[in-house]
Amino acid sequence: MRKRFIVLLGYLMLTAALLCGCGGDSGGTAAGTAPEAEPPAAAAPEGESQETPPPEEEPIYITFEGTDLEGNAVSQEVFAQSGLTMVNVWATYCNPCLSEMPGLGELAAEYDPSEFQIIGVVSDVREGEDQTLVEDLVQETGADYPHLLANASLDQALLSSVSGVPTTFFFDREGAYLGGIVGAAEKSDWEEIIHGLLEE
Repeated sequence: MRKRFIVLLGYLMLTAALLCGCGGDSGGTAAGTAPEAEPPAAAAPEGESQETPPPEEEPIYITFEGTDLEGNAVSQEVFAQSGLTMVNVWATYCNPCLSEMPGLGELAAEYDPSEFQIIGVVSDVREGEDQTLVEDLVQETGADYPHLLANASLDQALLSSVSGVPTTFFFDREGAYLGGIVGAAEKSDWEEIIHGLLEE
């Protein structure tokens, strides 16, 4: 599966050369370079250190708790609802993030949720803050899928691995990390990656 993902990642790198992501503190990351995202922080069993093993050795699983825009509690158990989950980390100031969201909204609507689902994580708006701008952007872009607001749990599980936005992570039904990409992409590029991961 890892080899297939690398091939699809290469395809994305070639076809998304004109799009770019918004950098964090370390600067922007072009999707044309489409680096693989840092693996999220693995959930450590009680009493053990929290180290991130290489994906080839053993699967990485994360644990988190969050709240979506409707106030519903969401945890890693959401992964069990679908064969493949795409977690797209975005920010309200990020034009490449907003540019790809209409395509992501279309993808979310085109797939059976038991086969594929998308979850957005808003990196720059925290739980308890005014979420009006987030709601407006979700409506404007047609990104009609759940969006979680940042919190300490998501910081530790996912956001600490994000060097620029958008960053996208993929998880299987058991919650195992399958890979990730830094940078925005066209809908057709995401379709190619999603199709390849679902075939595996």
